Amino acid sequence: MRSAPRAIVHILTLAAWVAGCASTPPAAPEGGPASLEAQETTVASQGLTEVTLRYAGQLTSPGPAVLEKADYELVSEGQVVEKGSAPLGVALAPGAPTPFSFQAGAAYVRGEEDLRAMSQRGGTVLLALRGVLTVRSGETVRTLPFAASRQVRVPRLPEVRIESLEGARYSEEKVDLLLRLGVRNPNPFPLRLDGLRWAITVGGRKLGEGTQGKYDTVDAAATGVYPVELAVTTETWGQDVRALIAKGTLPYEVAGELTGPLVRVPYSLSGDVKLNVSR
Repeated sequence: MRSAPRAIVHILTLAAWVAGCASTPPAAPEGGPASLEAQETTVASQGLTEVTLRYAGQLTSPGPAVLEKADYELVSEGQVVEKGSAPLGVALAPGAPTPFSFQAGAAYVRGEEDLRAMSQRGGTVLLALRGVLTVRSGETVRTLPFAASRQVRVPRLPEVRIESLEGARYSEEKVDLLLRLGVRNPNPFPLRLDGLRWAITVGGRKLGEGTQGKYDTVDAAATGVYPVELAVTTETWGQDVRALIAKGTLPYEVAGELTGPLVRVPYSLSGDVKLNVSR
């Protein structure tokens, strides 16, 4: 039996190789990394000692992918105050910018002294969220760095002041005092109080003491007003109250302390109240 010519064998081998390649689809090229744009950090909420930031951005992937998580650091004035991981699970459509966001919170004031120093300094504090995003495309996992910052007004300590003080003289031995203590909140967020302690002295003698505003909240950029009513009489002040009232003005001092989370504000306010004759 004669063998096939060498040229015919080569032709048949080439035909079989071409047929085999036609029946097997070529492997899809692997997609490149996702691109990140439109980064920003905003303040979701702020308090006297803590802050919550919201990070938002847009990811564009060349192929189908999933943004799995964000490993982040929350930074205040260059110091890392919190670390964490935010699960995301955001599906990324090929070629289309996909928005995503997450929130992270932390205490950005380290203690009473830190808060007092920031309040006296004023101005702003630089806060930032930074870290890496994890993107999965099939079996391929890539990480992408991110970072965005924002200037935020520093927290300020509240101020205690006298909103008004009126003295109504009902007789030569009786004066009613109406004191309105104010707690001014200079911050763009509500301020929680534990209490406002006060003690009032009239003519060198303590007339009364107490606590107002327990567990109260003063609105942002507002003043909470707390009334105190007292009577200057023989029983509350002493036997020579007639001579005190006859002067027409009463020297007073109001002193105490305002307290709250990391807040301790002592105060002392003094002056003279002119007496009005009640009809």
